[in-house]
Amino acid sequence: MIIMEKQFNTRKSILVSLGLFILGMVATATSAQAQYLEQKIYPQNYFQWPIGAKKALAANFGELRNNHFHMGLDCKSDQQENMPIYAAAEGYIARIKVEPWGFGQAIYLNHPNGYTTLYAHLNKFYPELQKYVEEQQYLQKTWAISLELPPNKFAVKKGAFIANSGNTGGSMGPHLHFEIRDTKTDKVLNPLLFNLPIQDNIAPDILRIAVYDRTKSTYEQSPKIYALKKVNGVYEPAGGKIYVSSEKVSFAFTAWDRYTGSTNQNGIYEAVLYNDEKPVCGFQLNNIDYLETRYLNGHIDYKTRFQGGPWLQHLSQLPGMPDLFYKSDNSRGVVDMTNGASHKIKMLISDANGNKSTVAFTVVGNNITAPKPNNTPEASQFKPDMVNIFEKSNVRFYLPANYIYDSLNFNYKEMAGANGKTIYQLHNSSVPVHKYFTVKIKDNSISAPSDKMLIKRWFNNKEDYKKATLENGWYKADFRDFGYYQLMEDTEPPVITSLGLVNGMNASKLTRLVFSVKDNGEDLKSFDAWLDGEWLMFSNDKGRNFIYKFDERCGPGNHELKITAVDLVGNSTTKTYNFTR
Repeated sequence: MIIMEKQFNTRKSILVSLGLFILGMVATATSAQAQYLEQKIYPQNYFQWPIGAKKALAANFGELRNNHFHMGLDCKSDQQENMPIYAAAEGYIARIKVEPWGFGQAIYLNHPNGYTTLYAHLNKFYPELQKYVEEQQYLQKTWAISLELPPNKFAVKKGAFIANSGNTGGSMGPHLHFEIRDTKTDKVLNPLLFNLPIQDNIAPDILRIAVYDRTKSTYEQSPKIYALKKVNGVYEPAGGKIYVSSEKVSFAFTAWDRYTGSTNQNGIYEAVLYNDEKPVCGFQLNNIDYLETRYLNGHIDYKTRFQGGPWLQHLSQLPGMPDLFYKSDNSRGVVDMTNGASHKIKMLISDANGNKSTVAFTVVGNNITAPKPNNTPEASQFKPDMVNIFEKSNVRFYLPANYIYDSLNFNYKEMAGANGKTIYQLHNSSVPVHKYFTVKIKDNSISAPSDKMLIKRWFNNKEDYKKATLENGWYKADFRDFGYYQLMEDTEPPVITSLGLVNGMNASKLTRLVFSVKDNGEDLKSFDAWLDGEWLMFSNDKGRNFIYKFDERCGPGNHELKITAVDLVGNSTTKTYNFTR
């Protein structure tokens, strides 16, 4: 009995050891999967919540927006303006920016630990800073201004009041846009990785997946979209397996994240694609430079979204997409289906707090067909890794390598315009271009060079006007979208309309002066106002109206106000108003 008991205990010990070994292997494998994308570690609890309102988000870092990722947190302001904004940590105000779009009025605050925080869409800075900014605006005779400040000019303590929240710039409603940046590189970091007080124990919601035939361009097809159902905590296609007839396929998905107590559809943090349990491609929205944010257009199915479809995020790298926030093996996330292969596919989708959701399914090759040859002439095939040159008798442009994210069959057409100027269709805006490119147009009907020429670009309801410069007989301007192009001469000056002030009136009851300026192009070159011979500052938030709020610069008595507006090609209009205060 003693011998048998010893044998039993020995066998038990071996089994326990073997079990622990297996558990260790499983844990190691799970850890390896989880760490396919390196997890960044940032200072925890260093930054405080930056606004005196309920701790809540309207948007998070990495949300999908038109032509860019959302680059920070949109902190709710209880649906009000003028809520107090506080310094998230001690430091000094390093930069001030005032602009009609974008951030509106913004503060950049440098901290001793190597980070910069940004506070945007503000209504007003704290009194000492506001006074300094206005002095600089009058000194430089411009409302839109960017100021670099020395470390000893405006030092602040953690929690110090620095501004009032607002709705200025590109904001569509009252809130604070808040960013954390690496001061040295100016890369924008995901603020939720700094342990800000937003509770989140909810995993992302996954709505759908899409399958692409990667024997051809993603711009030359419409993906097959599959609805998902949740079974035992895992998302899977409603029909179970997915059958494909292409030799190569890739996948995309639609997913949103929510945080505890909110129904807002926020952006996800990372996603990884597994092919037969092996991670082959993933992305992580951890740090993005403003010079990189337009790469969103290669990260999503741009064409589907442009045509009114859903946001679909690729879990593969398109040919023209750099690594940036991606990691992949040589497949770049494209799955080989030759010989009727079958693969187990898994997508692991996570938020910044580590909550994860899984999509799992089997993709099966069925009736695999060889890719059809591309019969488009070589000259009209644009490829992402090549310099693409387009030249016709009266219109031309070229795209350096990596200006497009996938190949396309370029479409071109000429049409007669109503004003006698030819309209040139340069493909269409459903295919994005990463950077500005120069479009050149020649018009032999112009007898003498003109400095009043514009190039107009439009597609659907969006229009762009750019001043055209003459070079060797060609008028040129820079654009960043395909569409319809037309050379036009602009001889019409801007139209200035007063909204309240009448020449000769007693304006004592007015609290502000407002002027609307319209031109046949969206942008003006300049707007200037002079009160009794001295420059007077008008704001121009959101590019709508020009506004001056009465202050000590316009005291009691008779006054003369002169306003001049100049458009892109130099046409100008001046109006003079006499009034009494």
